[in-house]
Amino acid sequence: MNSPAKKKQYCTFQLGNLDFGVEVLNVQEVMLQPTITAVPLAPQVVRGLMNLRGQIVPSIDLRERLGLPTSTERLPMCVVLTSDDGPVSLLVDQIGDVVEIGEEAFEPTPATVQGETRKIVAGVYKLENRLLLVLDVDRALTFELEVCGAA
Repeated sequence: MNSPAKKKQYCTFQLGNLDFGVEVLNVQEVMLQPTITAVPLAPQVVRGLMNLRGQIVPSIDLRERLGLPTSTERLPMCVVLTSDDGPVSLLVDQIGDVVEIGEEAFEPTPATVQGETRKIVAGVYKLENRLLLVLDVDRALTFELEVCGAA
């Protein structure tokens, strides 16, 4: 008797023509970009700090983290993630849908995904018309801590 395939839910978002997903369990909320206060001497990837209902949350520019050019098409949106060090906001181009995918469809990152993107992707799912890059939150944020001198 086969057990039913386990499924995971992913909150999806876009950066340019790349589709990313983060497990819903790691997402606190998604929102339009709130007011962000710049932090003097912070690395360029740290856009600043935002006040989320009285909680100070760092905002990381994921485009900058991946070495992508700045987009002027629209204001970035925030995906607020829970991490071991508290909430952190990732600035992204657009929020997508929540998708549910069977774990058996998870594949290693293909060789065509290169550079900084490859370093922070845990693997991929092939969806109908796109490739969903699964963001490894710890790896995406580790770079920030090293740059800030906290690691």
